[in-house]
Amino acid sequence: MSELQDAAATARVPAFLERLLDGADVEWVPLGNDQFFEIANRGRRPVNASLRVPGETPYYGANNVQDYVEGYTHDGEFVLIAEDGSASLENYSIQYAEGRFWANNHVHVVGGKDEVSTRFLYHILSTVNFLPFLSGGDRAKLTKAKLQIIPVPIPCPDNPEKSLSIQTQIGRILDRFTELTAELTTELTARKKQYAYYRDQLLTFEEGDVEWKTLGDVCLNSYSGATPKAGNAKYYDGGEIPWLRTQEVTFAEIHETAVKITQAAVEETAAKWIPENCVIVAISGATAGRSGINKIPLTTNQHCCCLEIDSEKALYRYVFHWVSKNYEKLRDMGQGARGDLNSGIIKGFRIPIPFPEDPEESFAEQARIVAILDKFHILTHSISEGLPREIELRQKQYEYYRDLLLSFPKPDFPDEAVA
Repeated sequence: MSELQDAAATARVPAFLERLLDGADVEWVPLGNDQFFEIANRGRRPVNASLRVPGETPYYGANNVQDYVEGYTHDGEFVLIAEDGSASLENYSIQYAEGRFWANNHVHVVGGKDEVSTRFLYHILSTVNFLPFLSGGDRAKLTKAKLQIIPVPIPCPDNPEKSLSIQTQIGRILDRFTELTAELTTELTARKKQYAYYRDQLLTFEEGDVEWKTLGDVCLNSYSGATPKAGNAKYYDGGEIPWLRTQEVTFAEIHETAVKITQAAVEETAAKWIPENCVIVAISGATAGRSGINKIPLTTNQHCCCLEIDSEKALYRYVFHWVSKNYEKLRDMGQGARGDLNSGIIKGFRIPIPFPEDPEESFAEQARIVAILDKFHILTHSISEGLPREIELRQKQYEYYRDLLLSFPKPDFPDEAVA
């Protein structure tokens, strides 16, 4: 959808909503109201992974489909709400299941009865702030008792036919946005596979066509960094110097960082400025082996190995694509219980340099490879112009219209349960 189409759609929707909802009474009823809702928890059954019989039925946990098994616990249309183990408490796990499926004991299974569209219920529950309903401290839990008091708006409760029509229309509109996001996500998955295929083809060489060097051989310098003491205000308050953490190294260009530090932090700790266009490799634990390119000068924590590539020996983007291709090999070279890498392992990793006897031809070949792979990389990783950006925009568009479509008048809830 173009920006012009977006603007036109935005202009039309409020008028449509006004016609759809005008004069509609709304009653807020708790999920425990069995006139409108079914809580089908009784059928849930957990099965250890080693005891599951492989099949075609999705096996749902708190956050996603964990497996495919034989048999089923439920058959119908339901919303699955995490009982415990949600990956995010602020963005609480809500899933939609249809047909035969298996639910373990970490999800509540809730469905709409004849007067409630379950798709409408799914979209409504996606807006709920669950925090006031959770208990259990570090392992937050949504008990059935608390689940039952969560309020849900029912338009025109005294006119079931009109109510269901309104719910269905709202669900259909919102479903269209989720379908667009799903289509883009499917496209992104296909493009990532295409990128990986061409990267493997382009970075596979016959013996004699290349000279194997180490990453250290093609570097001018390598850098690490430090973590200024947490809680020291003079290192963070009012800071404007970008400070990179390994969780921000995601096989993509780095244009900004979530945390900034001060000049005092640079002067008094081992944090140091890193020039732009370095190939940065994360070396710590779960992030070990992931790579990126900093498009701005920045500082990093001590878990980043930053390679400043010698432009007379290799193109930095060629090095990046090679390191990215070999993520799993690098990760598997990690040491210790956490699987950490170090700068020695990174700088000792080998890289093929094509046509080593002819620098001009070598750089021309590197540039050819980079030009092809960059197109796929921008499409699959860019947050400013690729598919990830398009998916982000569609998600925001869905949330905008969802909030608009579901902005029913609210009673005075003391906990502000519905956001």
